[in-house]
Order: sequence, then C-alpha cells, then structure tokens
Amino acid sequence: MKTFKKVYVEITSVCNLACSFCPPTIRKANFITLDEFNSRLDQIKPHTNYIYLHVKGEPLLHPKIGELLDASHAKGFKVNITTNGTLIKKNRDKLLGKPALRQMNFSLHSFDGHEGSTNRDEYLSNIISFIREAAEHNVIISLRLWNLEQDNELNAKKSRNQETLEALEKEFNLDYKIEEKVEPGSGVKIADRIYINQDHEFQWPSLQAPEDDGKGFCHALRSQAAILVDGTVVPCCLDGEGVINLGNINTTPFSEIVDGERANNLYDGFSRREAVEEMCRKCGYRKKFGV
Repeated sequence: MKTFKKVYVEITSVCNLACSFCPPTIRKANFITLDEFNSRLDQIKPHTNYIYLHVKGEPLLHPKIGELLDASHAKGFKVNITTNGTLIKKNRDKLLGKPALRQMNFSLHSFDGHEGSTNRDEYLSNIISFIREAAEHNVIISLRLWNLEQDNELNAKKSRNQETLEALEKEFNLDYKIEEKVEPGSGVKIADRIYINQDHEFQWPSLQAPEDDGKGFCHALRSQAAILVDGTVVPCCLDGEGVINLGNINTTPFSEIVDGERANNLYDGFSRREAVEEMCRKCGYRKKFGV
C-alpha cells in the first residue's frame, strides 16, 4: 500500500481574493460537507497521518473549519492550513487550541498580489496577534513571501516586500535584516516556532504552457496526493483543475485510485525521470528537482 508524507484535502474551491499569481479556478464553487470530510479521512487514514486543507480556495472561508479540525483530531490526523490571512481574526477562536492543528502557513504575498488590498498594517497586525498565541499552543507558523522575481535586483515587488519585512523586524525586535538572512527557497526563524520564507514566484502548470523534453523528477504520488473538493483525486497540489483525474473518491476507494493504471504509469515514469503526463511536461515546478 502506498503511503504519503501528506495528502491535500481541499475543503473549498472558493477564494475571497483574486491574486495575480493564482489563476482562478473554472471549477464549480463548492464547500465540503462534514460527512464528506469524515468519509475522506477514513479512506486516506491507511496512507498518511498528515493532511493539508487546501489545493485552491481559501480554507478559512469554510464555516465549519473548527469542526473539520475536531474531526481530524478524532481520526488521528495532524493538519496544516495555508491561508491568505485576511480572515484570521474572524476565525481565531475556531483555530486556537485545536489539538489537530500542526502548522499554519500565511501567504503574505497575497496582500500585494490582490489588487484590492488595503491597510497593510491592520492585515499584518491581525496575523501577528494570532501567530503569537498560536505558537504558545505549539503550532508551527510559516510566513511566506513567495513573489520574488528571478532577477532580484529588478524585483518590482521588492520595495513592497520590504514594508512587510520591516514590520516583522520591528514586531519581533530583530537585530538583523530578514532579507540579509533568508535565501530564496529557504527560511529563517524569527521567534519560537515562527519562521519566514521567501521564494521565487512559481507558475501554476497549464495545458496552454509550452511543453519541454519531459525529463525530470517529481514527488507526485510518491510523497503526496490531493483530493479536490468534488472528490477528484489528483497526483499533487498543483493540479488545481483536476486535469490528471485519477478517479473520484465518491465512487472508487482512494486505495484503488492511487494504485490504478494511470497513477502507476505516472509514478513509474518519474522513477525513470520521465514525465508521462502532458500536464507534468508543462509544469515548471518539476525543474526544482533537477533532471
């Protein structure tokens, strides 16, 4: 039986922002029900102990996020949540003290990525207030600025990032500049259980993108799998439209899906360092793992 470091369980396809770096989904707006969520946890339990409550969509939009965390704890899962952070004040009491909650990832680049963003100070203040208390509950916090351009000297976003970094430096009484410590693709610890990570902006894979020679490696179906909110199982968290549809968990058991012919062909292909799926040949993220 295949086991994974993590399985992404998308709980909504809806987002409250329209960020320039994140193509909007063309899938139907949907929220998972508590019964559906419990059923999916039962099916993936033999395969992993760690779940991530997103693929696309903003998980804190889910009105029953607290109950989903309770259900996760009851079935022995540890949960990671990635959020744009805009709804953290509203959801504070639904998150704090939940034993299942292992890690919160805040995509701080969402603030500048969304054209309608206003009041950076309030945005950061609400996040900082939450993360200070969450860290006391042993929750790991990752603050992400994943919007660097390849030529950092010409990074148009650099000055806007600096405002965010300076606010964090002041709040945590840092005696150094975060920018001087953190390298793209890595992180730096700024307080107990609180880290900041910077990285280059990545392109979501698309069938409209150019295709390369297909050489390379990926951890899809090796360390991770993902389930979209409608039950579609896909190989990784970057297949936000369900292009590589391996099957639907509502009609076929998860264990059968991840050991099916299409899944095994993809897995075996990457064992040969070859992308057998068209979407994978058009995914730049694969190049992170070399050829």
